[in-house]
Amino acid sequence: MKLVVAIIKPFKLMEVRESLIEAGFMGLTITEVKGYGRQKGHTELYRGSEYTVETLPKIKIEILVDDDDVSKVTSTIAKSASTEKIGDGKIFVTTVDEIIRIRTGETGSQAI
Repeated sequence: MKLVVAIIKPFKLMEVRESLIEAGFMGLTITEVKGYGRQKGHTELYRGSEYTVETLPKIKIEILVDDDDVSKVTSTIAKSASTEKIGDGKIFVTTVDEIIRIRTGETGSQAI
């Protein structure tokens, strides 16, 4: 099993979510986060004063899938989150050793 974590632009959330549902992936976790990469923030003007915003709002999506579904999930996220501009985000894939559904006690793929 793999945990796919994607950091995307906030306005792409609904498009990514709908694409994942259409592809057959129902459960995911969404978190509002802040950060920066090569973009390194930006400068804004507020009431005549200029100030630097060093972190940018992003959305973190986490979805747990079987090993066979990783490429389908990552390609779905990459396609629906892309604006082809800097700051589109990243996708990370990590291995998950065990899953336990608290309510039923199911483990492994049955717990996804």
